[in-house]
Amino acid sequence: MKGNQALSQKNYAEALRLYDEAIAKNADFSDAYLNKGITLLKLGRTQDAFEILTEAIRIDPSLVQANLVRSEAGLDLGRLREAKEDLRQIEKAYKDSTRFYLIKGNIMEAEGNASLAIQEYDQSLQLAPNNVEALVNRGAVYYRLGTYPTAKVDFEKAMALSPSQPQALNNLGLIATREQKWNVALSYFDQVLNSNPADPYVLNNKGYVLLQTGKSNEAKELIERSLEKLPANGYALRNLGIYYQQIGQPDKALTEYLKAIDIAEPVEWLYGLTGRAYFSQNNKSEACKIWKQGVMLKDSISVAELAKNCR
Repeated sequence: MKGNQALSQKNYAEALRLYDEAIAKNADFSDAYLNKGITLLKLGRTQDAFEILTEAIRIDPSLVQANLVRSEAGLDLGRLREAKEDLRQIEKAYKDSTRFYLIKGNIMEAEGNASLAIQEYDQSLQLAPNNVEALVNRGAVYYRLGTYPTAKVDFEKAMALSPSQPQALNNLGLIATREQKWNVALSYFDQVLNSNPADPYVLNNKGYVLLQTGKSNEAKELIERSLEKLPANGYALRNLGIYYQQIGQPDKALTEYLKAIDIAEPVEWLYGLTGRAYFSQNNKSEACKIWKQGVMLKDSISVAELAKNCR
């Protein structure tokens, strides 16, 4: 009970100590293992959480909450098959659980099945219309599908329920960026950075807006801070390349673009901009080669540049 109180107060280190003490007194205390697993997840110790939750289930196979929490840990670890199996085993017990369908949607999204993910988030929200996480995650799927107006509705609903929700703020900032509403975008990004000045994604997103509004030096500072926190961020590398292109250093721009390509993650306009950097160096053959690759990836800049320059 003391451990649960510490957990509710977000005093995770103390909660962990108390659960360990409970387990030391009773090695078969399945609830203590469950709550220790929840605490380890809160601390970011996902592998440890998975193992402790497995022990809870071994001790008491009827402790279905342990399967639910372990499915979250499995998702975070990329163990999607095991996460799905945990949910399958408890489906009847959790048929009225908004959390169950939220996790199931997250697994579907991790598998790249957007349509099934949306169905699960819909079910989660039918059971609990105020589930902020489900709104944000469904909105993120719609955003990735390019259905921006629908995504915006979900993010705004999430914001109405939780005005400081960082993912909703960031994604609304991204939508405002796409609409070239630069000041609106900056206001969203600043709200996140006021709470978490080191958020690498939002630092980079704000940096991109500053690149578009003539504040290149300030933009570079934010993008580099983002890369310090998250070196393998293809969007940040692309944006640093845009900075170097803007100040007339195509060699450095190309270096950053190629780093982003090496990460092998989808980054909007990356191949088109890389081709432009080659083209500015009078290297038409490499430019056309990279634009052809970009066309296969539906890169809009590549499509336009290939048609214009590579007949």
